[in-house]
Amino acid sequence: MIVRQAEIADAEEILDIYRPYVEDTAITFEYTPPSIDEMENRIKERKGKYPFLVLEDGDRILGYAYLSPFKERDAYNWSAETSIYLRCNLRGKGLGTMLLEALEKEAGKMNLLSLDACIAIPRGDTEYLSGQSMKFHEKRGYRTVAHFPSSGYKFGEWFDMIWMEKELGEHTSTPKDIVWYGDVKNRI
Repeated sequence: MIVRQAEIADAEEILDIYRPYVEDTAITFEYTPPSIDEMENRIKERKGKYPFLVLEDGDRILGYAYLSPFKERDAYNWSAETSIYLRCNLRGKGLGTMLLEALEKEAGKMNLLSLDACIAIPRGDTEYLSGQSMKFHEKRGYRTVAHFPSSGYKFGEWFDMIWMEKELGEHTSTPKDIVWYGDVKNRI
């Protein structure tokens, strides 16, 4: 297995991984899966600024992870939002950890100081959400920094949303300049 940069040609396989999360879970609050063109645009949008990684075994993509801007203002440049998706039948096998560790390593090369994960959590028993994402992130050093009750409505149910954060470095009065991903030397 290798972790590599996503290419536009990966969009169809990435969409195949993402589609069940949209159609069958509240892990994402999207109601409709994006088109191939939209997925290609999501990959293009990150090129140059943020990593978009895939975990590949032979010629098959098992999962993907990417960073997005936390917010669009310059003062937020040292923070980024993480997203990780695996083929549904491969969760719980350590592949998400491989992707998150690779993403964190690349974030460090960019001089990012904080990574944030926006995570849906169930309000009670539901078939659409297990709460495993929160536990996954906790095991990897993320802590809950915000909780928004009943902030997402999908499948006729309300879901809470939390933000979890991991600090990658010290927040000094003179942080190192951000190195956008296209300019990072020795990137994956």
